[in-house]
Amino acid sequence: MSTDYFIFLMNAGLQSVQEYLALHVLLCLVPAFFLAGAIASLFSKESVLKFFGADAPKYVSYSVAAASGCLLAVCSCTVLPLFAGIYKRGAGIGPATTFLFSAPAINILAIVYTAKILGYDLGVARAVVAVSLSIVVGLTMAAMFERGKVERKKIATFGEEKHRNSAYLFILLLGILVVPEIFGSWLLMISILIPLIAITVYFSFKWFTREELSEWMGETWFLIKQITPLLLIGVFFAGIIVEVLPSEYVARFVGGDSVSSYLIAATSAALMYFSTLTEVPIISALTVLGMGRGPALSMLLAGPALSLPNMIVISRIMGAKRGASYIMLVVVIATLAGLGFGYLIG
Repeated sequence: MSTDYFIFLMNAGLQSVQEYLALHVLLCLVPAFFLAGAIASLFSKESVLKFFGADAPKYVSYSVAAASGCLLAVCSCTVLPLFAGIYKRGAGIGPATTFLFSAPAINILAIVYTAKILGYDLGVARAVVAVSLSIVVGLTMAAMFERGKVERKKIATFGEEKHRNSAYLFILLLGILVVPEIFGSWLLMISILIPLIAITVYFSFKWFTREELSEWMGETWFLIKQITPLLLIGVFFAGIIVEVLPSEYVARFVGGDSVSSYLIAATSAALMYFSTLTEVPIISALTVLGMGRGPALSMLLAGPALSLPNMIVISRIMGAKRGASYIMLVVVIATLAGLGFGYLIG
């Protein structure tokens, strides 16, 4: 490798990090970390377990986990603090991984944008398949790693007075996270965001003690220290991979209907980093270059759910064995889903 090419790759990695920091830190990652810290510290473990616990009714936990992504506009990395907060608080691995797979794939903006740019068939397929297969992913992970669990006692709900303030705080923090994605105008966004932040700060001091707020900030800082360095390292190498593996080169291998085309599409998407919505124009460009619509769906499923930085952090949070199992499961399921879609549309 020549020195010039090495410098070029380093610059590509640094530019990827720079773009990521500019686009995500202030309006995406910071609110996500505060929300995750609140989940980990201020929400009672019982409240989380009520909806996401391994012993909660499956129709409740998996439905909530699969559908809650509609409310968020998160990418494969922004979802990690939320997943870490839920998982650390005692959620079952099944519902937690269902949320991890579903949330980046089915946010309303991504579905609408997919339908508009890539066609309504892919937009609808992405929404339906992502929700249904996220449950398959969660059930499979639960079957692999939650056998023999001891049954828990009856647990409390958010509706009880003890947990109500935590639920209100969750709604406020969720609003702060979602507002930048809803309003395109900076003036309108700031006019809503600043009062919302002020209200959140006011009620945080009103509802919680100094000790509880200190614990919240401590959990938030812990998640930042745990996730951010690995995230930036992953984004750096993802930027290099994009240069080493150009989209035109990938398109040559994903234009057919063979199983290898779908597997290559899912695997290459899993290794890339797509920020929220950016997977759509990239995949659109690949379809223009000759990529089939079946492989396109495989990329739409695997790309938002996985990325190189995402894989590193997931393995850190869940452990290497569970992380590797989840990663392989997502790639296989995305491959099979694309294959089925390609067969249906002929």
